[in-house]
Amino acid sequence: MTASESLGTVPTHTSIANPSAWVTRFCPLIAAGGRVLDLAAGSGRHSVYLAKLGFTVLAVDRDALALELLEQSKGGLAIETEQYDLEGSSWPLADRSGLFDAVVVTNYLYRPYLDLLPDLLAEGGVLIYETFAHGNAAFGKPSNPDFLLQTGELLDFTVRHGLHVLAYSDLYQAQPKPAMVQSVCAVKGALKERHPLQFQG
Repeated sequence: MTASESLGTVPTHTSIANPSAWVTRFCPLIAAGGRVLDLAAGSGRHSVYLAKLGFTVLAVDRDALALELLEQSKGGLAIETEQYDLEGSSWPLADRSGLFDAVVVTNYLYRPYLDLLPDLLAEGGVLIYETFAHGNAAFGKPSNPDFLLQTGELLDFTVRHGLHVLAYSDLYQAQPKPAMVQSVCAVKGALKERHPLQFQG
């Protein structure tokens, strides 16, 4: 998905102020004090939320203005920002293998580099991924099939990489806007700590 369709301009970034319910539900599975990659972070709604929980966050996006706004607003939070073209001819995070206790991705899909994400996770690291899915065209953008997950695509992706799926959904949601959304939470290996959330239905 291109930045213009998936994330839009900075006003679109800032209009989505609250963190995703999927992220807030599963971020307790991340190792305490862990290092988190917020991929395609925009102006950093998840970076700020996660940093306030005590995680160290690397926020990556190609929108320089959005990252500048995050830098100006982060205060003393443990957030680093790095600007990269996440859809360029080479994967800019190739040297970060195994460095993150979690990778968080929302409202973003670029298939050429999708299969590189699990390599960023440390053993016990958690992938929290949520973006638009097939059928979303009925509700607006993104509507290009290239940028919409097909039925079961995230589930197939996690299984292909040997990740242990903790939760998966492919549902219509009404908030923050009507959309078809597919979501997954998966772990590389086993969680570093036991969490009650693991055993909830």
